[in-house]
Amino acid sequence: MFVSLTLTVACSHNKKKSVLTLSGAFAIYPTAIAWGEEFQKSNPGAKIEVSAGGAGKGAADCIAGLVDIGMVSRDPDPSELAKGITAIPISQDGVFVIIDEKNPFSNKIVEKGFTREILYNLYINKKKLTFEEILSIPMEKNFSLNVYTRSDSCGAAATFAKFLGNFKQENLDGIGVNSDPQMINAVLNDSNGISYVNFSYAFGKDGKVFPEVKVVPIDANGNGMIEENEKISSREDAIKTINSSNYPISRKNYFFVKGNMKESVKNFISFCLSDKGTSILNECGTSIPLPEEERKEIQNRIK
Repeated sequence: MFVSLTLTVACSHNKKKSVLTLSGAFAIYPTAIAWGEEFQKSNPGAKIEVSAGGAGKGAADCIAGLVDIGMVSRDPDPSELAKGITAIPISQDGVFVIIDEKNPFSNKIVEKGFTREILYNLYINKKKLTFEEILSIPMEKNFSLNVYTRSDSCGAAATFAKFLGNFKQENLDGIGVNSDPQMINAVLNDSNGISYVNFSYAFGKDGKVFPEVKVVPIDANGNGMIEENEKISSREDAIKTINSSNYPISRKNYFFVKGNMKESVKNFISFCLSDKGTSILNECGTSIPLPEEERKEIQNRIK
């Protein structure tokens, strides 16, 4: 899937505009458009072109010199940095495991949560775990979980694989589907299904979990229960656990830039990290701002 939007403003006196191009992660795309629109208002000589095609495309386009900025919703790979990429953090969020609320064991699963070991066995070890094994309770009818994963190169899969033990997306087992919406549809159409989605798809701007879906908390310390600081039943809970570093599948989102940074690129990134850019990020609701101190430090670093 490829989505492209070109943002333009009227140009007085027919002056040639300075064009800045971005491509990549769907998780960053809506905010990048909003940033571009606002940036052009105060910089009438600028033209921002934004396209979405996934984190893998954003990284590849930047490395190939096809765009000024690659939007990447995962940590940079050492091989990418070796090709002259500078990775600049611009926001943060997380990846969340979901199941269908119609699953007859959904409430028990949410109460108990998933450990890293359970997810490792499902996604890396290719083990067909049953609900009886996961919940440690005997059942008359015992069903196995059906595992779904992303088939397209994306930051969510890369982040999830890294959480399971520094693996890569290609190490993840499961039925491959394309995009966050399809990962949601997979579990909605399969009450025994399990998948994972980006923050912006797990929770709506109203703060609620996506309709008919349950987010499964992570039992980070493996004590067999979900403690108060591990509970995730709303967007507010997710933000709180990410900001407090309690959520283990959190991540930073990046702008990739290759080689020496152009002045126009510096100005745009600095705007995105500014107080105004942060307010736009909050309005879009697709990611979470970096702490103010970190934002200011990055701004000073790229001057």
